[in-house]
Amino acid sequence: MNKFAGLFIVISSFMAAQQKMSLQDCEKAFQENNLQLLAEQYNINMADADILQAKIWELPQLSGQINAYNPEDRKVFDVGRAKGAQVTQLIYMGGKKKNEIAFAKSNKELAQLQFSQLLVDLRSQLRSTYFDLYYEQLKLENTNRQLGYMNDLLAAYKVQSAKGNVSLKDEVRLQSIVIQLNNDKIGINKNILEFEQTLKVLTGVTDDIEPELSDPEAKDILAAQPFGDETELQKKALENNADYQYNLKLIDNGKLYAQWQKSLNVPDLNLGAGWDQNGGTFKNEVNLLVGIPLPLWKSNKGNVEKANFAIQQSQKNADFQKLNLETKVQAAYKTWKSQYDQLAQIKSDDLTNMELVYNGMLNNFRKGNVSLIEFTDFMDSYRETALQIYDMKNGIIQSAEQLNQLVQTKIFY
Repeated sequence: MNKFAGLFIVISSFMAAQQKMSLQDCEKAFQENNLQLLAEQYNINMADADILQAKIWELPQLSGQINAYNPEDRKVFDVGRAKGAQVTQLIYMGGKKKNEIAFAKSNKELAQLQFSQLLVDLRSQLRSTYFDLYYEQLKLENTNRQLGYMNDLLAAYKVQSAKGNVSLKDEVRLQSIVIQLNNDKIGINKNILEFEQTLKVLTGVTDDIEPELSDPEAKDILAAQPFGDETELQKKALENNADYQYNLKLIDNGKLYAQWQKSLNVPDLNLGAGWDQNGGTFKNEVNLLVGIPLPLWKSNKGNVEKANFAIQQSQKNADFQKLNLETKVQAAYKTWKSQYDQLAQIKSDDLTNMELVYNGMLNNFRKGNVSLIEFTDFMDSYRETALQIYDMKNGIIQSAEQLNQLVQTKIFY
């Protein structure tokens, strides 16, 4: 009884470690729990803090003076007869503060675009991994089904081989197929483990995720086609791709920075008031204080030139990103179209017929109507074809996801 109770606990623990989740469930968990997104969000918060800091002016300066030594009365620290005070404030000229604030706001826009691109990249990785896991589990299910039959058949042949009723060559032929199937299973299980680990990191869900996707849903996803040809998709990508928009924004950001650096060449004004008890022309006189640097040369000339070069550099980078994005969209669309057309050539009846032939071969082999050589040749061909079909279906979805990642707007309907 204790053994059965222990076995029940083990099975219950295994089942608890599995969690069925739809793609929408995974995306929701991803947005709530992904640590990379949460960390990137702080860059936007820090950009807000930079804007706040840019709005703050220098503090007023308060200074005072007292007598250290009175030579007439030979008195040290004659505070009662000689003291004074001054208050000065730095006044920014040439629009320095306005330009600094504009540059800080532009930096926030860049941080938001970086966050948007990270969100797109991670969500694309999530969706790609989800479908990878889905098709690997289908491959595992198919492989296990074949292994179940082939292991039983091999066990029976081993018994008959030991009795001398079948040749050892036939046993070895079956053994080779079982080894191939086990090798496929090892590779599939390795992939499943990697995809599960990736989903855990992306979603923050500690249990192993089992994709919850019905056959009709999978067929609808495979049948979806993009809205427009590659030219239209390239246009949409240039309008929506956050990485490309970031490079365009860098040009504007550089111009704002250059404008700010130019304004730093304009001398600032120190304005204030001073009171002197007994040291001026009049007693207790109040004076207006004005101070300004002499603009004998442009003190920020080097930084201005550097900022102008940065603008030119950003322009070249944006041109490169435009060409790179258009090329990637074109290649991704052609890849999707090629894979879609290839799978479209395989009709649903063809897949049904393949399963019918598979079951027919099993039945006919049991009845002795098919030789072992014919049976093993077919099983080897079926094994490879079944895996290839799953890979073809997954390849279409992966290509579509790559297009989504590049265009970054709804294109599949």
